[in-house]
Amino acid sequence: MHRLAHGCAALRRARSARAGSGSDCYHQGVTKRPHANLDLIRRVLGSDFLALEVKRIVLDEDAATGHSKVRVEMVDNRGNGHTVEGEGVGMVDAFIGGLFKRYEVEYQSLKSIELASFSVQARLDTKQRRAGGDAVGEVTLEVRNSEGNIFTFSDSSRSISSSTARAVIAAVEYFVNAERAFITLYKSRQDARERNRDDLVTRYTEELAEVVKSTSYAEVIENIRKELGEK
Repeated sequence: MHRLAHGCAALRRARSARAGSGSDCYHQGVTKRPHANLDLIRRVLGSDFLALEVKRIVLDEDAATGHSKVRVEMVDNRGNGHTVEGEGVGMVDAFIGGLFKRYEVEYQSLKSIELASFSVQARLDTKQRRAGGDAVGEVTLEVRNSEGNIFTFSDSSRSISSSTARAVIAAVEYFVNAERAFITLYKSRQDARERNRDDLVTRYTEELAEVVKSTSYAEVIENIRKELGEK
């Protein structure tokens, strides 16, 4: 991600020498996610890590009331298609509602996270047309989990709607993957205890302590204990 950002800056500096250079950088968007525990989560999940890519967005909004209907078609990193539909006041509300409805039944931590802030900022230094309507827009979401921790997600591109969708998806991906990693580590620790592998128990306990910061501990652990038949 840092290499891409550096490359974009270089292209902007060379814009006067080669017209249209900046458009290549932000055609698909540049998405930023929290660094905290992301590498650990990826390592724990391996090929089970969930990544979603936006393919198509259809938005129907009543300008008088603000009531919006959104349909977003996505594909995951295994090539499976996902379609999310939602309704709300504006695209963000509609899409978040649709995504949560789709995933929170399976992933309990989504029930306790909330949007702390949402902002859009135009980066006018990237404009290619005089009016500036084609400038890159940066969408930033701050999400608060059940422990009160804030996680920041953002996406920059020349399409505000696409960046909004990608930023929201990045947030949902993060908490879904964190919960899945927590469950995987918890079960691995149980297995290590049964095999008297104290070295692995220590390792998994330390990793659980990190991953739990990114999810809703109380609800997730309660469900795991019920699944394993624990009191």
